[in-house]
Amino acid sequence: MLYIIHWTVTTENRNAALARFVQTGGVPPANLKVLGRWHAIGSRQGFAVAETDDVSLVLKWVLDWSDLMDMQVYPAMTDEQAAPLLKAVVSQMSI
Repeated sequence: MLYIIHWTVTTENRNAALARFVQTGGVPPANLKVLGRWHAIGSRQGFAVAETDDVSLVLKWVLDWSDLMDMQVYPAMTDEQAAPLLKAVVSQMSI
C-alpha cells in the first residue's frame, strides 16, 4: 500500500527540525520503503510517498517527528489501482 505523508514544521520548532534532519537524515523505520521525499523550502512543508504492507511502520515514522511538526497520512493509489473505482462511480452517474 502507498501512503502520502504531508508535514508542516511549526514556526517555533523550525530550527530543532532542521537540526534533527541534518543529524539523522530522516531515516524511516526498517522495511518502510520511501519512494520519494520532497521539501518545499521556505514554506516549512513537505511530503513523502512511502510503501508498506504494515501501516504501523508509517505511523512510527510519523510519531518520531510529530513532536516538531504537524503530520498527516493519506492512503494513496496509483492511476491503475484507482481506475476500477473511478469507472464504477462514473458508471453510476447520470450524465
